[in-house]
Amino acid sequence: MSIARNLAPLAGALLMGCASATQLGQGTATNPGITAQDLRARLYAFADDSMMGRQFGTEGNLKAAQYIANELARVGVQPGSAGGSYFQDVPAYRVSLAPASQVLLDGAPLVVGTDYITNFPGSGRAIQVDSVQVVYGGDLSDTTTLLPADQAAGRAVLLTIRTPLQRNPGPILARYAAARTIITANDPRAVRPYAVTMSTDTTPARLNLVVSPSLAARLVGGDPLTMRAGAPGRWLRFSSIAFTRSPAPARNVIGIIPGVDPALRGEYVAIGAHNDHLGIRFAGALDHDSLRTYNIMANRIVEARTHATPGTPGGGLTAAERASIHVNVDSLRRIRPARRDSIYNGADDDGSGSVGALEIAEAFARSGVKPRRSLIFVWHTGEEAGLLGSRYFADNPTVPRDSIVAQLNMDMIGRGGAFDFVGGGPTYLQLVGSRRLSTELGDIVEAVNRSEPTPLSFDYTFDANGHPERIYCRSDHYNYARYGIPIAFFTTGLHMDYHQLTDEPQYIDYEHMRKVAQLVHDVALSVGNLDHRLVVDKPKPDPRGVCVQ
Repeated sequence: MSIARNLAPLAGALLMGCASATQLGQGTATNPGITAQDLRARLYAFADDSMMGRQFGTEGNLKAAQYIANELARVGVQPGSAGGSYFQDVPAYRVSLAPASQVLLDGAPLVVGTDYITNFPGSGRAIQVDSVQVVYGGDLSDTTTLLPADQAAGRAVLLTIRTPLQRNPGPILARYAAARTIITANDPRAVRPYAVTMSTDTTPARLNLVVSPSLAARLVGGDPLTMRAGAPGRWLRFSSIAFTRSPAPARNVIGIIPGVDPALRGEYVAIGAHNDHLGIRFAGALDHDSLRTYNIMANRIVEARTHATPGTPGGGLTAAERASIHVNVDSLRRIRPARRDSIYNGADDDGSGSVGALEIAEAFARSGVKPRRSLIFVWHTGEEAGLLGSRYFADNPTVPRDSIVAQLNMDMIGRGGAFDFVGGGPTYLQLVGSRRLSTELGDIVEAVNRSEPTPLSFDYTFDANGHPERIYCRSDHYNYARYGIPIAFFTTGLHMDYHQLTDEPQYIDYEHMRKVAQLVHDVALSVGNLDHRLVVDKPKPDPRGVCVQ
């Protein structure tokens, strides 16, 4: 695949305009069926700047939850939570560094937010550290460079990240359990100055830091990327380290459509998506077009070399490849003026799944065709914070847990074209987990798809055991699967706008999205009409264990 050929559509992609978000005011009439027009109108409202990025535990996420609830009431979907409410309150807490806290180098306090930022232990308490020596621990993106675990004990381990990580760093960092502190060299300005958590645990946690590259160099006396792991550094002192912990607002949204068979309406087919995203970029605004152009070019370079699209925007580049990318900003300005943006709108992630679920709910509520079993729709909060809302619902369901016969999850269903990644196209769909607990569920998804006017082309690559992206473990469906509830996860996949400021409604393929939403609707109808409960013929996981793909 040549780079030149794949950069050709770039100008056209940039010229796609930002449509107005006034296309669907609350209460505006929509069609009873699933249509690309309604999906587009809903998404421009749901992923609008007024939602402030929908971050878990913030006003923006509450606004998004209220929008969904208002739409459910408008189209006639019953409330699914206690007391006739659409909302399930999720206990959440905002954790911030206390103002008196200080980290000192050579007796001088470092500047929080510029020199460093700390982790935010869910307990609001940190294991107290007085003074600790820094040691360079190596490059997290190359495990062959890392410091042996026994040399980290009692020290502050500084780790660099030369290229974006293509794997979960948790297992790597676990080797340094005996370290007093983990320090990661990155940009502290890009890290939120607080965290929102559901943790009720009061156990003190290890204090970790993210430090600026310039401070990292000061800590070890030079560019750490030129050093070998084990190089000794300077001493840090911690003074009055403490955290504040206060309640934060968070809600799942739940609606129910009763089944038509009195003998089966006590069982439920669950349909879900997540209503939260990443909020606002705390480091400030970036130029939309130059950011998107850079990420597209980065993808094309990696695709040309590997014949695969990296799972993280800008990921997989070598240092030389990264240095080779130059965005001609003047050319972009000739197309249109600069568009600076600081809001993560999350149109695909997971605005697409959220409004897809709304369309499905409306289609069932306003049609004469309803399944024998009931349908329960759950828009989970806190997915981006670690699947928190779905964990809370699965642990505290508003219907009996064993009455849920299946869960169909949608997360990022609005892209998937050839421009997005290698192998994409107008019928592309990734399917994950559909046979991990129930062979029958996987067979039903396949059979329903074959009956669609335009069958989708399933890609099971990301469902493979041991796949490094661990998609099976990374969205809300897993919190149902851990209780033995069969799941099917529908996604059109990661792309160059994933978790970027550029994940906006103008880049969504609404007809493709309609096909996915219609498929999920039809699978729910098929499962809901079975004359028997789905057969679970695979081992159930430990609901308190760690997810393994």
